[in-house]
Amino acid sequence: MFSRIDHIGVAVAELDQALALYRDTYQLNVAHREIVHEQGVEAVLLDIGEGHVELLAPLGADTPVGKFLAKKGPGLHHVAYQVTDIEGTLATLAATGVELIDTAPRTGIRNSRVAFLHPRSSGGVLTEIVQPAGEAH
Repeated sequence: MFSRIDHIGVAVAELDQALALYRDTYQLNVAHREIVHEQGVEAVLLDIGEGHVELLAPLGADTPVGKFLAKKGPGLHHVAYQVTDIEGTLATLAATGVELIDTAPRTGIRNSRVAFLHPRSSGGVLTEIVQPAGEAH
């Protein structure tokens, strides 16, 4: 079902401060930076091996990441797994009783197709499934 870890999402209050740590101190290369209005974030992907660390800064306090920061502070936000057929994966997960936040994919960073699983159904961890743009479905 899941082919690999796509990225680890980290909620941050300020991207430039986070980049000072991840890019400058940890020496991770910035792969992509984008504002994803549909999710209410500015996101930066940094390369690490075959995966990424995704820094997420909210566009406002009323966005999901803004609410997360207000409640929990900065830190690990989600784990994302790559799939080749997001609709099929969602259907399989729903059939096994996994609680879906998104019943249909939405647009993520770099035009990927993404959906989230509720932490109640994934061991307390917000889980994202990602089908990269251009992958067959």
